Amino acid sequence: MGKTLEFLFDFGSPASYIAYKRLPPIVARTGALVDYVPMLLGGVFKVTGNASPAEIPAKGRWMNAGLARFAKRDGVVFNRNPYFPINTLHLMRGAAGLLDDGRFMAYVEAVFDAMWKDPRNLGDPAELAPVLARAGLTPDEFQALIAREDVKARLKAATEQAVERGAFGAPTMFVGGEMFFGQDRLDFVEEALAA
Repeated sequence: MGKTLEFLFDFGSPASYIAYKRLPPIVARTGALVDYVPMLLGGVFKVTGNASPAEIPAKGRWMNAGLARFAKRDGVVFNRNPYFPINTLHLMRGAAGLLDDGRFMAYVEAVFDAMWKDPRNLGDPAELAPVLARAGLTPDEFQALIAREDVKARLKAATEQAVERGAFGAPTMFVGGEMFFGQDRLDFVEEALAA
């Protein structure tokens, strides 16, 4: 059995999406286990004083070009979402609420794909409904899930813990106590997993 990779993510982060799509070969080569940890990137930004690169025009253009290069090189279908930015609070609560549910990975896959592969306006309930169906959820079930106080508390706690551990953006990954930030650091993540 390999080491464990903690993968802290937010669906609103295109870098999280690309890292998520690039992980399977790394996991196969290293035998790693992945612990997916939903966190609220807006909450991380607020506490750390960080901001989305999209808010700085030159940095946003550079980042978008870099993401496209990585996606092309690694065969990841990546399309800018014309509805971006989308408030991901409800989406991340959904992930937090499904952590112990067998539908968690189907939900993660469906939401990431709807955000960055086949872009949809996930802030619109009508656009979200077929994405939820792909993960085996009804809109009513989803609304009940994200309204639960324990789900809200779980997402809040995960976000606070991420900041306490040094996270300032997404994706943030941990192998043991070592932190890695950004999808462009996956080479170093793989080295740490293989060591």
